[in-house]
Amino acid sequence: MRPKKTILCVDDNEQALGVRKFLLETRGYRVVTTVSAHEAIEILRSGGVDLVLSDLIMPQMDGNEMVYRMKEITPEIPMMLLSGTVKAFDRACHADAFLPKGACSPVELLERIRVMIARKRGPKKIVPRPQFEPSYNAPYSNAPHPAVAS
Repeated sequence: MRPKKTILCVDDNEQALGVRKFLLETRGYRVVTTVSAHEAIEILRSGGVDLVLSDLIMPQMDGNEMVYRMKEITPEIPMMLLSGTVKAFDRACHADAFLPKGACSPVELLERIRVMIARKRGPKKIVPRPQFEPSYNAPYSNAPHPAVAS
């Protein structure tokens, strides 16, 4: 069984955070939550986070500034911002993805998370298969005999 992927959820709205945590945990993710961007940065520094999912508009430090600081620490970790104001996308330029709250379904959110975690993992490693070399003595070979001139 694969180890659970860990998602760090950040939102100043504890109710929204609880709903998101429930949604993700029921889909097999390990979820760490915080209502503070500063605390989220410390959690990220401690390691073990596979994806960051944060609200854009928060007090003290907005999600975009938090993502900017996190990318300086671990640029390979995918980070996604959510916002109730679609116009806020202009401010969300440091994240890997932006989703408007309420405009995307939970299924869309889960699919985006799945894809972003898969990208972080990288492409599947291709195991080279041995090249097929036709045997000229094989009874059912369609390959011409080497003695036959083309």
